[in-house]
Amino acid sequence: MTRRVAISLLALLCGCGGSGARAGAAGASGVVETPTGAAGVGGNASVSSGGLSSSASAGAESNAGSASSGGSSSAGQAGAPSDGGTLGNAGAPSNGGRGGEVAGAAGASGLPTRASVLEVLRRANSYFVSKWPNPGQAIDSSHASHIWTRSVYYEGLLALYGVDPKPSDLEYAVAWATSHDWGLVGGATTRSADNQCAGQTYLALYEIDPQPTRIADIQSDIDLIVAGSKVDDWTWVDAIQMAMPVFAKLGVSSGKTAYFDKMYAMYSSARNAQGTAGFYSKTDHLWWRDADFDPPYQEPNGKACYWSRGNGWVFAALTRVLDLIPANEPHRAEYVADFSDMAEALRAVQRSDGFWNVSLHDPTHFGGPELTGTSLFTYGMAWGVRKGILPAASYQPTIERAWSAMASAVHDDGFLGYVQGTGKQPSDGQPLSFDKPPNFEDFGLGCVLLGGSEVARLAAP
Repeated sequence: MTRRVAISLLALLCGCGGSGARAGAAGASGVVETPTGAAGVGGNASVSSGGLSSSASAGAESNAGSASSGGSSSAGQAGAPSDGGTLGNAGAPSNGGRGGEVAGAAGASGLPTRASVLEVLRRANSYFVSKWPNPGQAIDSSHASHIWTRSVYYEGLLALYGVDPKPSDLEYAVAWATSHDWGLVGGATTRSADNQCAGQTYLALYEIDPQPTRIADIQSDIDLIVAGSKVDDWTWVDAIQMAMPVFAKLGVSSGKTAYFDKMYAMYSSARNAQGTAGFYSKTDHLWWRDADFDPPYQEPNGKACYWSRGNGWVFAALTRVLDLIPANEPHRAEYVADFSDMAEALRAVQRSDGFWNVSLHDPTHFGGPELTGTSLFTYGMAWGVRKGILPAASYQPTIERAWSAMASAVHDDGFLGYVQGTGKQPSDGQPLSFDKPPNFEDFGLGCVLLGGSEVARLAAP
């Protein structure tokens, strides 16, 4: 199968172009990116920048269930399929990728035109929807369609809806949510971030059509957490993206700072206290996925293990939260600092082809193109440039290369190549290839839609 790689205008001008999965200990730290069965979550809304927004015409996100690339399997949750296992939704592609050809049509800025970006995103989304015409259909016998993997897809769909509103997208998301009665995996007392993610979509759909049933479960669930003293639920970094925007959204919509305060306490616990001394490296400005990867754990080249998608989840969470919280929120400056420091650390390790490796500091450990981390980094950087947080002169070339890489992974029929399946480390789901289906296709598409939607907002009309 021939791969035709997109070449951006910048590229034309410049010529640039572990071990097996180790499940965490049982209990609070027993986390693996593997989906858990669930019941009911869904939604859709338009998004102004991919993040949740306080206006009805802006941002909804969705994340749900618990699964290997999004979060941890906690005791009592349904088991997750082994990484690399093929599900019914992971069909082989029927033809090769041409995404880059269309996306390579550059505007005056050096970025592709918005229309060309949207064509790629629409092609990828059409592929998925055609395989899943019934959004409430279970993924398989063990996983309902509102686990975290599918919720990440709806998060991306709503980002696309925000930049290119199509009634069919809104209808598809509402049907998904309705099919699960607007409920959470594990019920309205769950403490799993994976399960709470669905609330991002519910809250956004509530903004569009404020029916109390849409947010009853997620608000009740988060209120229980806010009222308690426990702050160490986020024992894996994926959880930061899965749940943190829910707290931010509730804080904005209710006007109650208690949601912001608890959100910061939980973020700070993961950042500074869990594991040996928190999951965030204050020197490298990247995150260890969980306590399993704290130093002295090393990659084969002797460096720390910074897993691409794990860092992508945190980067996306900071993007979404910063897009929501008010300018005077007491911890906003700290979030901005972490976001900016991460962006610079990530920019420094981008591959020459525009992708990022699964192991950010060890390109020899399952090195090669990987789409999900690349898409999440692109999402945050494009938003940061658009909002004036990141300097365009430094980051736009990075974004241009990244989008060209993303588009090159999209087949003619919309199938996505180079998607690492659910897991928690570089070795999971390997080897990757342009033609290999991951065990779950939905969350990878969600990541692409998030990143691509922000590129579309930044791109020339």
